[in-house]
Amino acid sequence: MDTFGLRKAGLKATLPRLRILEILERNADRHMSAEDVYRALLEAGDDVGLATVYRVLTQFESAGIVQRHNFDGSHAVFEMDRGEHHDHMVCLDNGEVLEFMDEEIERRQHEIAAAHGFELEGHSLVLYVRKPKPPRQR
Repeated sequence: MDTFGLRKAGLKATLPRLRILEILERNADRHMSAEDVYRALLEAGDDVGLATVYRVLTQFESAGIVQRHNFDGSHAVFEMDRGEHHDHMVCLDNGEVLEFMDEEIERRQHEIAAAHGFELEGHSLVLYVRKPKPPRQR
């Protein structure tokens, strides 16, 4: 997304918005918290306050540029909204977020909704995972 994309989303192309958008796009394989974005701005030498980062991320969410997730119930993380559905796995040991898409899971969710007399409009699936511990040696 560029200056035109921001304007198309109804947002003026200010320097903080452009810099935050650039950081999110450069880290598209990660789910970043506002604090992560803020740290990246500081490391790049940008003078943008944390309150501005929160405000811009909220504006981006409202404009459909990013998606907000609260995986662990404590702090929000953001990812670029590419318009493609996927689900998430969150590692309980290190907080790593993995994306996945499974056609069988998608099909079953539609079937379950239909079996209860509903039409599925959307969903969010998060699996909380942990690597198995190796067996103890005797």
